[in-house]
Amino acid sequence: MRHLRAAAAVTLAISVAAGVTGCGGGTSSGGGSNESPKTLTYWASNQGPSVEADKKILTPELKKFEKETGIKVKLEVVPWADLLNRILAATTSGQGPDVLNIGNTWSASLQATGALLPWDDKNFEAIGGRDRFIDSAVASAGKEGEPPAAVPLYSLSYALYYNRKMFADAGISTPPATWDQLVADGKKLSKDGKWALGAEGSNLSNNIHQTFVLGQQHGADFFDKDGKADFTSDGAVSAVKQYVDFMAKDKIIAPGNAEYAQNQSLTDFAKGRTAMVLWQAAATTFASQGMKPEDWGVAPVPVPAGAPGAGKQTNSMVAGINMAVFKNTKNIDGAKKFVKFMTSDEEQKILCKTYGSIPPVKAAQSDPAFSAPELKVLRDTLATSAAPLPQVPNESQFETAVGTAVKELFADAAAGKPVTTETVKARLEKAQQTMQQ
Repeated sequence: MRHLRAAAAVTLAISVAAGVTGCGGGTSSGGGSNESPKTLTYWASNQGPSVEADKKILTPELKKFEKETGIKVKLEVVPWADLLNRILAATTSGQGPDVLNIGNTWSASLQATGALLPWDDKNFEAIGGRDRFIDSAVASAGKEGEPPAAVPLYSLSYALYYNRKMFADAGISTPPATWDQLVADGKKLSKDGKWALGAEGSNLSNNIHQTFVLGQQHGADFFDKDGKADFTSDGAVSAVKQYVDFMAKDKIIAPGNAEYAQNQSLTDFAKGRTAMVLWQAAATTFASQGMKPEDWGVAPVPVPAGAPGAGKQTNSMVAGINMAVFKNTKNIDGAKKFVKFMTSDEEQKILCKTYGSIPPVKAAQSDPAFSAPELKVLRDTLATSAAPLPQVPNESQFETAVGTAVKELFADAAAGKPVTTETVKARLEKAQQTMQQ
């Protein structure tokens, strides 16, 4: 996902929505039909520095689509904090958009509601074929073995952003490649009221993204092969403890970060209060807050040893935005035309350049713009060392349950309470019990 948002408490909503198979969205009035398409309603996710910025970016592109097809697109940009709840409400009420953006980590959960159009071979052919898209992006669009619930729109991964001046002032010549190096560098950087690493301790999704990657490095998937929660394995416990220990033991994250949930860590970085941050495509946000490109550098997220790669050298989840169609839209043909337009080679180049994301469409990646230093790191990570979050129906509950456990542990660390292996395991046991209820 683009902006890291606080995950909603959606356990009940997901279960309710799952029981309303086929009760999707679609314009309830004033829309078109397959025979005479007039309008589409589109919920876009907030990708840029603000909702207003997204409207300015998307409106001229939607006008192009209208000129080409005669279909007017009614745009609403939905903030991340509201998006999942809005979607879930639409799956139960039947009052929603024709086309919408979803965070790719929600794909399997929303697929389980039955409200989204399955992208089988026939539907993929209508937009140019499944093989136009990179495999890792499609793998994050729904449960394995079933037609995807959405189509990849913007692909992202995590990178390590670092403040060049703060590194130089601390006598550090290169960004850390391993976690041991990050902690060692972090202790040099954390002084005089400044801190080494930013975090969003109350941001449930960000907590999941970071601990999932560390879990991969510790050999933990958080779910077994049957999709059953497995939060208390040694690897899962070690991953969560390692992340919280950046504050609790290593003292390289400011205690106040335990309360962050709305991208405050990016502001701290831009203002020179924090030297490093783990983030997805942050360049546009840094620019909007007054940073110049030469002020910061970008490197792959650290790994336990060596360089990023397969297996335990995973260093990012497969992040990104997917585009879905509500199954009962009154304008299915128009909706598919719109998805085809938004995922066309040309639009992918335009939109992904603007948002600083990586095109999930293979042909668009050949544009030289995606070889710029930041985007090259993101692109190479996606291609070689990123893994998708578990594509299980209760993934959203996973974000809520484990994300909350990590939030509580950060609160303990900020308050000076000990964060031990036993306390971490106890919090994860509680999270697992919540999933099983």
